[in-house]
Amino acid sequence: MTTDRLRKFTITALMAALTCIATFMRVPAPLGYIHLGDAFVILSGITLGPIYGACAAGIGSLLPDLLGYPHYALATLLIKAITALVSSLIYRWFKKNISSVIAAGIVGGIIVTLGYFTFEYYILGLKAAAISGIPPNGVQNLFGIILSTLLYPLLIRVPQIKNLTN
Repeated sequence: MTTDRLRKFTITALMAALTCIATFMRVPAPLGYIHLGDAFVILSGITLGPIYGACAAGIGSLLPDLLGYPHYALATLLIKAITALVSSLIYRWFKKNISSVIAAGIVGGIIVTLGYFTFEYYILGLKAAAISGIPPNGVQNLFGIILSTLLYPLLIRVPQIKNLTN
């Protein structure tokens, strides 16, 4: 295994761990709670690329669900992995700057909201819960966009991460 590949695996594991920990950090909100994990889902895609980013985001988001909401675990794995993948592609399609982080976060937020709505409405059959979950997911997305936008300039200053985003 090359040094670059080992570095990418290591950073992938670290981003998965940060995503997991940030998802556990819940802030009470009127309709449930808000967590910081979505920022790391977006940042995983941006820093690691579509494949490694999707793995870090999916696994890091899956772990908290296994402990608290196991019936959401598979949906979370897929939704967050797809979010990181698309965030990565948007970031790379644009100019790889702060506005591309915001654009990736907005589209990622739409994916998360639609993903959970679809899962709750069609798979779980919780039509009222799916509809009432849209506003809190919107707030959650906003926090994810803000935090990822604030953390992005700090992350890309780390040489190992900066090399991955080029």
